[in-house]
Amino acid sequence: MNLKLKRTPGIYLVGFMGSGKSTIGRLLAHRLGWSFFDMDHEIEAAEGTSIREIFETRGEPAFRRIETTILKKHLAWIEQGRPTVLALGGGVFAGEGNRALLEESGIAIWLDCPFEIIERRAAETEHRPLSLDRAHFAALYQERLAAYRLADIHVAITGDDPNPVVEAILMHPLIR
Repeated sequence: MNLKLKRTPGIYLVGFMGSGKSTIGRLLAHRLGWSFFDMDHEIEAAEGTSIREIFETRGEPAFRRIETTILKKHLAWIEQGRPTVLALGGGVFAGEGNRALLEESGIAIWLDCPFEIIERRAAETEHRPLSLDRAHFAALYQERLAAYRLADIHVAITGDDPNPVVEAILMHPLIR
């Protein structure tokens, strides 16, 4: 494992909603023997309501503030030496301030999932408020790609089996 991860043992999974961050994150954390946290679940637990409800009643700016607060809490734990795989919400890494917080605290891994797969996965759920308007959803995907490309590692998602993705991450020179 590289020196950066030994100093601040955080692996941050970034990518658009439906790219597999939660599923891959759980498997990766298990393989590493690290803790796993999903930002979306952490927000819902902290707020006692769903993300969809936060968007509907308080709006996206309030949601983004909550998201950054939860991120800072986890970064503090990681900086104290708690090895963690953290599945970030789809918009976390798109925020420049959040990227700056993450930059020195571990490794960011972009799960680059084709829009066709993401669109299919989003259609199978009802808890993603930003996926309700298809045109907006597609535009948001395109808009966030530039930010996701700034991640330390890029892993292409080609299907629904998370195991090859976990193996690719574990074999990457920045992780070994």
